[in-house]
Amino acid sequence: MRIGFVSTYPPIECGIATYTQDLNTTLRGMRNETFVISQFGAQGDSVFPVFQPDSPTLAADIFFTSARMTPDLIHIQHEFGLFGSQKGMAVTGLILRYRLANIPVVTTLHTVYEDMDTEQEIILQHIVQDSSAVVVHDQIQKETLVRRFGHADRIHVIEHGIREIQPVADAKRKLELDGKKIIMLCGYFRSTKGFHRVLDFLPAICSQCDDAVLVVAGKIRGFEAQKYQQHLFTQLNESPVSDRIIFLRGQFPQHTFDTILSAADVVVLPYERGAQSGMMAQCFALGRPVVASNLQAFRLLIERSGGGVTCRTDAEYVDAILRILTDDQYRSSLQESILNYVGNRAGWSHIANQHIDVYHRVVTVPYGKGRYVYFPEDQ
Repeated sequence: MRIGFVSTYPPIECGIATYTQDLNTTLRGMRNETFVISQFGAQGDSVFPVFQPDSPTLAADIFFTSARMTPDLIHIQHEFGLFGSQKGMAVTGLILRYRLANIPVVTTLHTVYEDMDTEQEIILQHIVQDSSAVVVHDQIQKETLVRRFGHADRIHVIEHGIREIQPVADAKRKLELDGKKIIMLCGYFRSTKGFHRVLDFLPAICSQCDDAVLVVAGKIRGFEAQKYQQHLFTQLNESPVSDRIIFLRGQFPQHTFDTILSAADVVVLPYERGAQSGMMAQCFALGRPVVASNLQAFRLLIERSGGGVTCRTDAEYVDAILRILTDDQYRSSLQESILNYVGNRAGWSHIANQHIDVYHRVVTVPYGKGRYVYFPEDQ
């Protein structure tokens, strides 16, 4: 099958870019031809950077380039900030162009809020109505869309894929943190991540666990959230336990980030808002237990995987983190649950096959049961 993706793509720093890269790589390994139409800055084999997010010709630029590639279908990775102004409304015109050209479109909605605003609702209504199929990451998201827009038969639930890899050996030694119990905060600095909350209750943890340290492996993306970053750095420097905080900075290419994450005993995700977390998928890929806020998406994933704990209050965070740090058997049981979840259900090899099933539902073979043939040069 020849699949065209429309998405951000590495080295662009974006969770959607990483997601598309993992899905694209897995599908290619299953002898599918793929290409990616992305923003300027993307790189890679059969990756074509052709548009800026705020370009007034975004839909036309993507459509005319991708249509020349004669895809069996187009798979759009959707997030509201990726397709220009007015919550990325240009994506609706793009999908309509494909529909008029009789090119099937599968759209993955990475963010579906139950309390969506008017602009989000208008855009999602058109996406659901005009896409050949829609993919969401949990059943609650599907129920939300069906309740508002109908079309239950074209909305498919496919969980967020997780890389099937091993943790980096001797990661604590490489970070010069041998013998420490590591609590980790990682990701982009913005207020909705709630990193400041952990700094508030960190002294309570340090007073009960002498070997505990907080490793902050965060990044600044562009010029966003500058006031929050200034506040957070001030809080880091003025913490009464600042000697127990290690701040790591850098661009963190994948292997570097995997090494950092492999050193964690527990990763804290105190997010205040969000519909999915690519960061939790990164944690589970390396078998790292998580303590997360009680957001619906987090709660459902932790219930499915058994890989962590959700919390509401600071006291619950302190208790959960301390238990994971100090109870080796409990921490090992969480890691075993993660291993089983990835190996039996959520690894990319499973998730890619589910995508193939959806693709076959929307691709019409004009000559009966034609079998697609493709042999990569390196195989």
